[in-house]
Amino acid sequence: MRWLAHRLGRIGRFLWGGWAGLAGLCLLAALWQAGHEAWGEIVLPAPLATVQAAAAILQSPENWAIFAQTMGRALAGFALSALIGGAAGLIAGYSPAVLRLARPLLTVILGVPPIAWLVVALIWFGASDGMVIFTILVGVVPLVFAGTAEGVAARDRGLDAMAQAFGAGPVRRLVTVGLRQMLAHLFPALMLGLASAIKVAVMIEVLASVGGIGDELAKARQYLDVTQALAWIGLSVAGLIAVEYGLVHPVRAELERWREAARPWGVKR
Repeated sequence: MRWLAHRLGRIGRFLWGGWAGLAGLCLLAALWQAGHEAWGEIVLPAPLATVQAAAAILQSPENWAIFAQTMGRALAGFALSALIGGAAGLIAGYSPAVLRLARPLLTVILGVPPIAWLVVALIWFGASDGMVIFTILVGVVPLVFAGTAEGVAARDRGLDAMAQAFGAGPVRRLVTVGLRQMLAHLFPALMLGLASAIKVAVMIEVLASVGGIGDELAKARQYLDVTQALAWIGLSVAGLIAVEYGLVHPVRAELERWREAARPWGVKR
């Protein structure tokens, strides 16, 4: 019973901490409404009209399949990016020589715009899911790699030496000491990578016409339907929020329980 009460209390604190985010969304809606009243329906539809359009979109099973197609591509690319970038960043963090060699490569990769990688991906993979996932990998892997490597390089080596003095082996020191310190840098990179994965997926779908939300945005552009375009954009953002706060943040809360004393009721001191 004590474990259940503790678990319910932590879930309650996590949900209570969401009021700040909800307040931010309300502020955004207020600014949106002000822009609608200033510029009119043609330039910026009202938030309520956009929400109603999004609700109408979700009433069709075909539109659910379109939404799932984009989110599936984005999450597949994000998962591969987290795996590859995290593993490579972990190696580079523990090996300064590898990190020095990797930094120029990251600069080159990040310096190439995603639209250029789209051309290469079209030649290699054609108009397929592989093209979208490859473009996401190129954009997100460097972010995860940099966050992981920086977290490992910035770790407190005194704690590692203390664990070694108490007889902890390399694997145990990595799991109990190194990874816990790395997470402070890794999770912001993962959240940025998740947002980038969804943005890149939608952008590629718009440019390459491979279905998904991007294809619907291209149709809305053809018909100059701003309300429909904003409704699809809102659905993609809703998918991002659902994954971030339904998956990434709960996992982070579980792995960073030692920070709980410094964050009463979900608010950092």
